[in-house]
Amino acid sequence: MADNKDFEADILTLTDEEGVEKNFAVIGDMELDGNNYLALVPEDEDGDEFVILKLAVDENGNEMLVTIDDDDEFDKVADAFEDELMEECDHDDCCSCDHCKE
Repeated sequence: MADNKDFEADILTLTDEEGVEKNFAVIGDMELDGNNYLALVPEDEDGDEFVILKLAVDENGNEMLVTIDDDDEFDKVADAFEDELMEECDHDDCCSCDHCKE
C-alpha cells in the first residue's frame, strides 16, 4: 500500500445547474462494466459521505461528469467503491479525506 502521509487528492471544480461552483477531492476512480466512475468528497465538508459521478462523452467528444440515474447501476457502483475505499484504508495511516468509517 502506498504511504498516504503526503497524500494530496486531485481537486475538481464542478459547476451545478444554477452556475454555483464547488470543489471536490477525488478519492477514487474505477472502471466497471465498460463505464468509468469517480468518487468525490466535497472539499469544504467533513464526514464519510461521498459523491459518485459517471464519466460521459458529449456529442462534441468532450468528457463530462454526470449523475447516475439508474438505481441499480448506482447501487452496484456505490458498493464497489465502498469495498475498494475500505480496502485501501488501514485506519492507522489513512489519508485526510475522511472516507474511512471508524
